[in-house]
Amino acid sequence: MEVGFLGLGIMGKAMSMNLLKNGFKVTVWNRTLSKCNELVAHGASVGQTPAEVVNKCKITIAMLSDPAAALSVVFDKDGVLEQICSGKGYIDMSTVDPETSCKISEAITSKGGQFLEAPVSGSKQPAETGQLVILAAGEKALYDAAVPAFDILGKKSFFLGQVGNGAKMKLVVNMIMGSMMNAFSEGLVLADRSGLNPNDLLDVLDLGAIANPMFKGKGPAMLQNNYSPAFPLKHQQKDMRLALALGDENAVPMPVAAAANEAFKKARSMGLGDLDFSAVFETVNVLKHSS
Repeated sequence: MEVGFLGLGIMGKAMSMNLLKNGFKVTVWNRTLSKCNELVAHGASVGQTPAEVVNKCKITIAMLSDPAAALSVVFDKDGVLEQICSGKGYIDMSTVDPETSCKISEAITSKGGQFLEAPVSGSKQPAETGQLVILAAGEKALYDAAVPAFDILGKKSFFLGQVGNGAKMKLVVNMIMGSMMNAFSEGLVLADRSGLNPNDLLDVLDLGAIANPMFKGKGPAMLQNNYSPAFPLKHQQKDMRLALALGDENAVPMPVAAAANEAFKKARSMGLGDLDFSAVFETVNVLKHSS
């Protein structure tokens, strides 16, 4: 099976590498073409433009940073729309708002192409190990055709119905995750400042009802001020903003998420946007560094 892959950031690079290692023929494109070199060394072909990739491949996957990038790849000169047509499918796995997904879907289907949104739950390590959770919505026939690829990329894929539902599910998941990370950060600092050993707190949490892989995986690194980016903080803040907008549309009060968003914004203002989203810990821990 031959697929195209647009976007070779932290996630896209790991995902396209998994496809290559599992026997897929993959044609890749990235705005900075030099990022394609490592994939080429593992057997990938390179398309000079998104249009060239779509022209060559029956199914093209995109994994881009934000709504602006997702729209640009489709609508700009030499973009996806120039070559999408009947018999071709486009799968956008970026995390965007439902309106962006719907806009891309309408453009793709107006040219006769099939569209599927398929954002993922999971960051760098799950992408590398094929353990993502795929939240797909749109054209069911394209979903069925993509299942062999999804089975390589993820441990589970969900088909959630009409376009927009995948984006909504991803935003809800990331809103909960961002809110939890802020509460976790406050708890670690509170334990430390009140004379407890934060490592003991990690052990206690891991044995209780709120044990979860995020606390277990992120906690020790946070206590070492290690924020090597698995999921950049600037992207987490973008998702909080989009989730809050979804809350506005549906008249859902979200004071906890709103407060978490402010903390991520503060972290961005501190220059932490390119670090892992767990670096929001520094907004609470700031007194320790200044004292």
